[in-house]
Amino acid sequence: MVRSRSEKWGDILVYAGMVVLALVFLLPILWLLSLALRTQSEVFLGAARFIPEAPTLDNFARVLRDGGFQLYIWNTIKLSSLGAAGAVALAAPAAYAFSRMTFRGKGAVMLGILSVQMVSGLVVLIPLYRFMDRLNLLESHFGTTLLYIAAGIPVTVWLLKIAFDTVPQVLEDAAAIDGLSRVESFALITLPLALPGLASAFILNLILNWSQFLIPFIMLSADEKWPISVAIFRFAGATNAATTQLLAAACLLAILPALAIFVLLQRWILAALMAGAVKE
Repeated sequence: MVRSRSEKWGDILVYAGMVVLALVFLLPILWLLSLALRTQSEVFLGAARFIPEAPTLDNFARVLRDGGFQLYIWNTIKLSSLGAAGAVALAAPAAYAFSRMTFRGKGAVMLGILSVQMVSGLVVLIPLYRFMDRLNLLESHFGTTLLYIAAGIPVTVWLLKIAFDTVPQVLEDAAAIDGLSRVESFALITLPLALPGLASAFILNLILNWSQFLIPFIMLSADEKWPISVAIFRFAGATNAATTQLLAAACLLAILPALAIFVLLQRWILAALMAGAVKE
């Protein structure tokens, strides 16, 4: 099939737009890299020199050797993993009900769950703080994890419903004939077959939780409990030009794990997100 000239120019414009959009997102990262590779004296040159004259990896080494940075990374791993696992565990039964059961108002309830995801955390910041204070859950990783779970449940319900929709209903019907209850069918048949979707939902929650800032910022004030996002924010407020290169190195090291997970598993994640897009 011969493509017309207008179609070719259309493709060129689309790719050009994508390149421009990629540069918009990449330039801040490249600027951070430039700062992180500089010596202390070169930091004062600012934008006058984008490529360092004497690049060094010493800033990364100093950050990695710092005990505080290691603690913050561990806190981030702990909160992100527990929050992702809890969201998947609690959203799975709800998603299964939406996938397999028919009841009045089902569509409205699904839209209601999704609408919760659209509410900014800033809207409920003060009442949320007072509510957690009444429960004596401030300054604890347990209370913070509960909020991570609550924040992740709405989108996880939608993702897992798509995953459960791909599991043939006839398998559960056959299991029911053999005497299995609905709960047993869910645990022994549907969950194992939907494992790729469960894993994708967990990974997506993990990535979102890794960059979570507002929840730990309002819940935790003790620095030994901070995740890396809050620690960098607090450190940035007290930094000066002499430590800018260390802050840049810490920022890059903080985003690398989430970025690596997404790059390595992006096909798996996108496949799970699009699993129900072509269903009849």
